[in-house]
Amino acid sequence: MKVWIPHEPGRELLGELPAGVTVEVVADPATTGSPAGVEFWVPPFLSGAGVTGAASRLPDLRVVQLLSAGADAWVGRVPAGVTLCDARGVHDPSTAEWVVTAILSQLRAFPAMIRAQARREWSYDQVAPTGELTGKHVLIVGAGSIGTAVKARLEPFDVTFTLVARSARPDEGVHAVAELPKLLPAADVVVVLVPLTDATRGLIDAEFLAAMPDGALLVNGARGPVADTAALTAELATGRISAALDVTDPEPLPADHPLWTMPNVLLTPHVAASVTGLQARAYRLVGEQLRRYATGRPLINEVVDGY
Repeated sequence: MKVWIPHEPGRELLGELPAGVTVEVVADPATTGSPAGVEFWVPPFLSGAGVTGAASRLPDLRVVQLLSAGADAWVGRVPAGVTLCDARGVHDPSTAEWVVTAILSQLRAFPAMIRAQARREWSYDQVAPTGELTGKHVLIVGAGSIGTAVKARLEPFDVTFTLVARSARPDEGVHAVAELPKLLPAADVVVVLVPLTDATRGLIDAEFLAAMPDGALLVNGARGPVADTAALTAELATGRISAALDVTDPEPLPADHPLWTMPNVLLTPHVAASVTGLQARAYRLVGEQLRRYATGRPLINEVVDGY
């Protein structure tokens, strides 16, 4: 069995390879000149059309195991008979940390104080008293593994929660996306962590934003196109709400875009999951999937209908 991975250190991080099976691991990030005979392919983290197109040049391909939690770049682009799996669970700790950091940074006015520091200004009179997380009502849109990790990390801050998923799970207290119009007005903080699909593209539109109460904070740790950029820009320009955005549409955001200079917007360059421990966690999953595939056991994290 030939396995193609994009990182040389991944060889060691895979762990013990399947016993009784000859496994050849090719470590090469390049998609040009795709290795012949590849059955199990692990593409690079950031995969555009030039990467996804390589799947059609691998006639022996049976599994595409992503290193990303989102599979939007791959849905509908893998050949028939090829199983697509995402890295659900791998990104939970890092993305959840980013969400908590983003919320606290905005509520406690850290961006304003950092700008004042750059001007060498003691900004107490301008920023104090700041907001606080304690007592807030947090609406998490995307009650999957990352959403669950966010909830666990926010619970010590004495907040209340409402969880939303694609469909309701009454036994878990999870509401359906269709209920958002009645849920948004009660939310102090709205955290969006949904995958990008046809159903979620443009979810954060003018109606969504208008339903948020004055002073609310929007946190987008999902994908840029989940938000209607024009509607988001227009609403944030009023100063009525604030936002913390790790993703934008387009991405990177053009240098002349007004979101860059809005004082109520915190922008980070799609780094929520990019931490030092990510590669090791990702390749532990790849190793487990390899052992499952080699022994005929079902793979986990299979992507079906974009999820």
